[in-house]
Amino acid sequence: MKILVTGANGYIGQGVVKELLDSGSDVIAADLCLDNIDSRATKLNINIFSPNVSYVNLGSPEAVLHLAWRNGFVHNAASHIEDLPLHYSFIKKMIDGGVKQLAVMGTMHEIGFFEGSINENTPTNPQSLYGISKDALRKMTVLMCSQEKIIYQWIRAYYIVGNSEFGSSIFSKITKAEKEGEEEFPFTMGQNQWDFIDYGEFCKQIVAIVSQNKVNGIINACSGYPEKLGTRVQQFIVDNGYNIKLKYGAFPERPYDSKAVWGDNGKILQILKAF
Repeated sequence: MKILVTGANGYIGQGVVKELLDSGSDVIAADLCLDNIDSRATKLNINIFSPNVSYVNLGSPEAVLHLAWRNGFVHNAASHIEDLPLHYSFIKKMIDGGVKQLAVMGTMHEIGFFEGSINENTPTNPQSLYGISKDALRKMTVLMCSQEKIIYQWIRAYYIVGNSEFGSSIFSKITKAEKEGEEEFPFTMGQNQWDFIDYGEFCKQIVAIVSQNKVNGIINACSGYPEKLGTRVQQFIVDNGYNIKLKYGAFPERPYDSKAVWGDNGKILQILKAF
């Protein structure tokens, strides 16, 4: 299958593109920078939000995996609201152009403050501009795809664990601090329990989702169980042989972060079993 991946040079995009290529897909990788994209992909240095961009000059893909998003870890950045119309217009162009399958990266932050297991029917009540924007785009995507009978997959991401220093997650920041010789890393008390998934497994789940069209709608890309943030971060430090220490209590917990939340992994397990 020919798949267009937007935001292909980003933290998630790099790993997903490689996994797609390894699985035999024909990948068109689009981004403003192409430095870290697998050389086997067809690379497009392009602003996908440009008025001149069309489905045809993006390669007329059979499927689109829309990962592109600015400031995903700056949850109240104004760009989330400012860019929302651009994401809507891009998705509409792909649908109007004739794409058969559309997958878009979502986030568990669409849900807002919640305790327990999240499934596709869990009500959304986002508490940040990031969550509000993603949730709005999800509703737009569902509406447009339903009207045109397009297969859509809204991939709801949880907490990704990886040791790349180029990401913006706490794990990337710890890796960067370790490489810079820092002895301590300022931290919360680490008591929140979240759904953590290793970067490699996350990328494999994304590829499994977009490589099929039988299980659709909202799909959690997750581990399916909660773990304390402090426990997972300490394990990450040990697994990577880092010397850095956590400075507990340096930061307060964010008020909109759930105390214990995880994804229902029923749909992703069904997909992986058949993949």
